[in-house]
Amino acid sequence: MTFWIIVAALALGVTALLALAASRARSQAAEAAEYDLQVYRDQLKEVERDLARGVIGAEDAERLRTEVSRRILAADAGSRGAGSAETEQPAWAAPGLAVVLLVALVGGGLWLYRDLGAPGYGDLPLASRMQQADELRENRPVQTEAEQQVPPAPETEVTPEYAQLMQRLRAAVAERPADLQGNVLLARNEAALGNFRAAYEAQERILSIKGTDATAGDFADYAEMMIMAAGGYVSPQAEMALNAALTRDESNPVARYYIGLMFQQTGRPDRAFRIWSNLLRESAPNAPWVPPIREQIERVAYLAGVEYELPPLEEASMSGLGGPTAEDIEAAQGMSTEDRTAMIRGMVQGLSERLATDGGTAAEWARLIGALGVLGETEQAREILNEARRTFAADAAGLAEIEAAAQQAGIGG
Repeated sequence: MTFWIIVAALALGVTALLALAASRARSQAAEAAEYDLQVYRDQLKEVERDLARGVIGAEDAERLRTEVSRRILAADAGSRGAGSAETEQPAWAAPGLAVVLLVALVGGGLWLYRDLGAPGYGDLPLASRMQQADELRENRPVQTEAEQQVPPAPETEVTPEYAQLMQRLRAAVAERPADLQGNVLLARNEAALGNFRAAYEAQERILSIKGTDATAGDFADYAEMMIMAAGGYVSPQAEMALNAALTRDESNPVARYYIGLMFQQTGRPDRAFRIWSNLLRESAPNAPWVPPIREQIERVAYLAGVEYELPPLEEASMSGLGGPTAEDIEAAQGMSTEDRTAMIRGMVQGLSERLATDGGTAAEWARLIGALGVLGETEQAREILNEARRTFAADAAGLAEIEAAAQQAGIGG
């Protein structure tokens, strides 16, 4: 309420000042015309005195009288015009002008505030928004609470044979909970039936059975099943699984998508936009996470204060890694030697420049090393290999992938 009282007071004050200024302008115009008229009359008297003293001749006096009289007539006409305009103005003109100004100021201000402002909300500086986002993330509902808010999904219709097989599979896993293959089959089929809670419970047993051998994909699948069970909400438990996946493979696209979703849900669209824009640029158009990103990223960019234009789908990266694949090189075998080499060199150069400026995953570095080996550029391949070794020195899995590519290119060791 205080805000609107202040707005009204400011609008009334500004309106009064503008109306007063307009009124003073009319008065000052009349006063200026009267002043000029008095000056010209004094000049006319001065001409008569100079003529009487013999300072000027009769001819000059007549010429000066004519000029001053002309100015008197002009000033008198201006004074009459200002005075008549003021007297002819209706009594309601000044209050009417004030009302028009008041309506324009208040109405225009409210219209702008409706479109650009947030009625009912106080100031929200960046530091406060960050603090609120951190609090929201720390205090958000856990997995079980979120699942309780999800309405029951209709049962998926299946054939009697499939239903019987699922009963047998569930019974078999219940008897042998440490059976890895049984849990893998159960998790996949429960997810396909929409039984996401049963699916992530089976996936949780898979993680327990595999232990340290669990992959980034295993953790990403576990997180995705929990998120689906919670109706698309990323709980703290799902976030932990996503972080475990990214610890094992920071390029895992499923984990990156859902981490971005988590930041969007907890008031950090800036971080969500950075994650999703990079993932979108690196992904093939038919990747399953591309449609949901494209559907949300413009809104996320707007909330993050970023000017962003969604690229046309056909211009999106056609390869998740952006360099020549084995299929590309095989397809090039039918070309002439010059054309084949030119094609591969073009793709290699593009990948090399991107890795040099933006960095990339171990798989991208491995692809570049392999492509240079195909081209016979062993010296450059060794330089890239040494740089990749320094970059991924702390990433055992990534370093192993790079070393494997180096062996295939004949530059290992």
